[in-house]
Amino acid sequence: MVKEHPTFDIENNLAGAARLDARPIAGIDEAGRGPWAGPVVAAAVILDPQDLPAGLADSKTLTEKRREAIAKEIHARAMVGVGVASVEEIDAINILQATFLAMARAEEALPVAPAICIVDGSQKPALKARTHMVVKGDAKSLSIAAASIIAKTVRDDMMRTLAAEHPHYAWEKNKGYGAQAHRAGLDAYGVTPHHRKSFAPIHNMLCADS
Repeated sequence: MVKEHPTFDIENNLAGAARLDARPIAGIDEAGRGPWAGPVVAAAVILDPQDLPAGLADSKTLTEKRREAIAKEIHARAMVGVGVASVEEIDAINILQATFLAMARAEEALPVAPAICIVDGSQKPALKARTHMVVKGDAKSLSIAAASIIAKTVRDDMMRTLAAEHPHYAWEKNKGYGAQAHRAGLDAYGVTPHHRKSFAPIHNMLCADS
């Protein structure tokens, strides 16, 4: 099986079909839908097709060191917007709607308004720009791959900061996912304000304690 690599074909095809001139195309992706703790983070990235960072790929295929190095290149060469939805917002409106909210905030945070947003996935967020969904987009579109790298590195950094405040859950390693060390921390020290109380494992723990 040939490994798929992201290209700029989707962006070029959309730009040609829409006859775009100065208004750019942004790729959008998120990080942190599945963890039991921490916010969900989205990024929007507008790449310069004449100055593409080397090594762009789905963030999940990169080592942490490589991901962070490429993120610096993206910040230096592209326009970037980041949006965050808090744990409180996740619990209030559910993780899907919180993800959409983070994506809308990422679009809003861009220094220029995009003409089109290409978004990883199949469920469409409410964005200001025309929206084009791409399933497994981080493996197909360079703009979405760049957004996946920014979202992942920003959220990982946030979780390392939270880990310093709450050292018993190993968030610096598991980033809030339900790993064994995280479970052990919950058993020993209980739920923190940064846990998603609407997620079943945390909800069930709180119900058992009440």
